[in-house]
Amino acid sequence: MQYRRLGGSGLAVSALGLGTNAFGKRSDREASTAIIDLALDRGINFIDTANIYAGTESETIIGHALLGKRDRAVLATKAGLPRRDGPNGSGSSRYHLQRELEESLKRLRTDYVDLYQIHTFDPYTPLEETLRALDDFVRAGKVRYIGASNYAAWELTKALGISELKSLNRFVSVQTSYSLADRTPERELVPACVDQEVGIIPYFPLAGGILSGKYAPDASGAAPKGSRAETDQGFNRFMKDRELSLGQAVKRIADAHGFRPGALSLAWLMARPAVSTVIVGATKAEQVEDNLGSLDIALPAELQAELDAVSEAFRHGEPFAVYRLP
Repeated sequence: MQYRRLGGSGLAVSALGLGTNAFGKRSDREASTAIIDLALDRGINFIDTANIYAGTESETIIGHALLGKRDRAVLATKAGLPRRDGPNGSGSSRYHLQRELEESLKRLRTDYVDLYQIHTFDPYTPLEETLRALDDFVRAGKVRYIGASNYAAWELTKALGISELKSLNRFVSVQTSYSLADRTPERELVPACVDQEVGIIPYFPLAGGILSGKYAPDASGAAPKGSRAETDQGFNRFMKDRELSLGQAVKRIADAHGFRPGALSLAWLMARPAVSTVIVGATKAEQVEDNLGSLDIALPAELQAELDAVSEAFRHGEPFAVYRLP
């Protein structure tokens, strides 16, 4: 396994991380536990979840799976997207974050998380309030490092400026949709992260499986059995001809070079500036094994240029995905 520093921090994380959005939803407790066990055995130490995944079940499953193994994982969770109805049920106010952190710790069966992330920018709460609350969590020993998610470049750099001005703990990482099918972070967020030594944690690195090449643009509406498009109907909003055509183009390139398209797509992403760890979801242990193949791919300059060219159009337009408060 390859390990990298998370941004400018001293925390070492596996280049390939484990996303757990499917745990408790498309992957039951037994299958999810098997995935975690295999990931840890293969050297994957970064496990990413959130307080809203599968209605909190993802955190609960991880808490059970890590009993006796907590020290082997760099455990990351998030808060900020709507968790409950009513006032203070979402956002990054001190009130909401303190409540959510305590509940996450109970579900995760731990007294600390390694990386606590704000799930999305909150335009209704002063950034200083959020950052002071996070600083307090670090000082109390309940959080080791803090990160952001779904922040625009200006939102991230404003937060970093406040942290420096007020001598508060600063964000060491930012999660964003980033892949061959979504290169929009390269316009502003990537340069900001390179400059400020903030680690990028891409989510949707395979565009929900589109970059695995298993979805054909001219498919007659039938998704492959067990695929995300079949088991998660909400995902179908991402199944657009433009992205599906890219998936097939990446497959042709991968086939020509003897690689799996998914592994090649992950290897391309791992080679991008400021990327610290790439979180990939799985619903069965075999998918983890397939994704590990990306670590064995050394991209020659001509292959990287070929992938850059075929995905150039995806530097422009709207992101593949972004999650914001209403």
